[in-house]
Amino acid sequence: METNNDIRLRPRFYKDIDENIDLVRQKFVDYAKQVPPGFLIKIRPNHIQFTIQGEKQHYWSPHLSIELEEKEGNEKNATHIRGLFGPAQTLWTFFVFLHFVIAGVFLVFSMFAYSNWSLHQSVKSNLLVIASMIVCWVLLYFIGIQTRANGYGQMEELEREFNKIVG
Repeated sequence: METNNDIRLRPRFYKDIDENIDLVRQKFVDYAKQVPPGFLIKIRPNHIQFTIQGEKQHYWSPHLSIELEEKEGNEKNATHIRGLFGPAQTLWTFFVFLHFVIAGVFLVFSMFAYSNWSLHQSVKSNLLVIASMIVCWVLLYFIGIQTRANGYGQMEELEREFNKIVG
């Protein structure tokens, strides 16, 4: 999977397998019984969470979320797999929270700036805060890129294990 040229912070992949969804799920269940050290797998009916754990786990370690879906038109004899790499849910939630805070401050100070402009008052301090929020957004984006780059090797490990499972 090529992620270096992709602007998305959470790389995705899709795979179609000519096996029943129950057989594909059973492969993951069998793998979970003899999972190698350093990996953790959680299986729910059509959702699988595959992560790094132990000494190799860091705050930037990726998680692989896998959705199993019946492929349409094949009389339930094929499975469509959607995979999504992303950070830990707590880290992702924190990033989303920061984005909402920055967006809120940006909007409030944009309204203040418009108000002051329409009243012919100084808007310099408001524009300074607005500019700093834009800088914070850009900074968060580059932090996200760096986090993904740090976890790229582990992302490849998870993908190799996934390919071993599904064959």
